[in-house]
Amino acid sequence: MRTKTENLPWLIGGVVFLVLLLAFLLYFRQEANSAQQLADKASRVDIVARMQLGLASESEAEKSAVLAITDKDSQTFADQARAATGEVERERQEIGVLLTTVGTKREQDLLAQFTDAFGNLKKLDEEVLRLAVKGTNLKAYGLLFGAASSTLAEMDSALSRVIAKHADSPGTQRVMPMAFGARIGVLRIQTLLAPHIPEESDAKMDQLEASMAKEEAQIRSDLDSLTSLAKPKGDADVVAAVSQFSRYEELKAQILALSRENTNVRSLALSLNHKRKAMTVCLDALGALKEAILQEPIAGVTYGRPEKPR
Repeated sequence: MRTKTENLPWLIGGVVFLVLLLAFLLYFRQEANSAQQLADKASRVDIVARMQLGLASESEAEKSAVLAITDKDSQTFADQARAATGEVERERQEIGVLLTTVGTKREQDLLAQFTDAFGNLKKLDEEVLRLAVKGTNLKAYGLLFGAASSTLAEMDSALSRVIAKHADSPGTQRVMPMAFGARIGVLRIQTLLAPHIPEESDAKMDQLEASMAKEEAQIRSDLDSLTSLAKPKGDADVVAAVSQFSRYEELKAQILALSRENTNVRSLALSLNHKRKAMTVCLDALGALKEAILQEPIAGVTYGRPEKPR
């Protein structure tokens, strides 16, 4: 009995030591687990933040592609937009893998919502960029104020010379109305082409083209009459005016075809309306996902606030 009594303090001490050792190990295990949870949370939040930044970069590049003046610039910005979209998709897959192991059911559901919205955004974005790089409205403006304007000026100069040559001739009363009529008519067509290019409505385009057709028929009639008056010797300036008007008609047809495609107008409308709304849905889904990750509790971590405030 005496021996057992003498060993009792040692037994108690051993038990206390084991209890303290176990508590110590459990504490550090919990600390290590909390640290890992914090690291997992930070990783997920960082990926979501990069996705948000990627969408912002994509949107900026897409808008630049739509508003670019040259084909080269538009294509460059379109490539940047597609690259940003590809990076967001890569990050979406990355966080998807993480959420299957360390995420909550709510976080997985929010990512699924983003995935659906992002799929819609990508379809719209590709359509916007496809239209933007074609730039048909800008090409139409380039022809209108470039080659068509120059051709009109050459035709006008030829008809001016015709009028000058007949200013004092007996046939001036016959020549001048037809020459002036042709000059005024082609100017009217030029002014009708300008509003046709940015027009969105097919019905209004039809009206403008109908007015052009009337002017064109009258111009052709005036030029035919001038050609008949110049026979049998002919008049080089009348021939030049007829030739330039034929060239102008070819350019007009090209301008109308480009204008009808309306790719700049359509891409801008898509970008400002459907694309903007789709982008908002994506950003809202990412914002909700980030908030859900941040609110995820971690044992022993209070983020600077008492765990059980009074």
